[in-house]
Amino acid sequence: MIGKLIGAGVGAKLGSESRKMGGTTGAVLGAVAVPLVRRLRLPTLLALAGGGYLVKRLADKAGQEPVTPATPASTKTTTV
Repeated sequence: MIGKLIGAGVGAKLGSESRKMGGTTGAVLGAVAVPLVRRLRLPTLLALAGGGYLVKRLADKAGQEPVTPATPASTKTTTV
């Protein structure tokens, strides 16, 4: 019970900082996440954490503008 309350508090705090999700939605997700995390095994938790990190990196990379390589200076020499 206390774990659900702590999860709801953390979820509400994180949810209020997000544009897509409000504090109430974060609280509900935080309260639901605590029992789910208790039932998962360590490899599953590591896979979820790695997947979340990968999604975040891809989302950050997609938000950046494409970098174009600089054009090299002309190396032609003229002979007289």
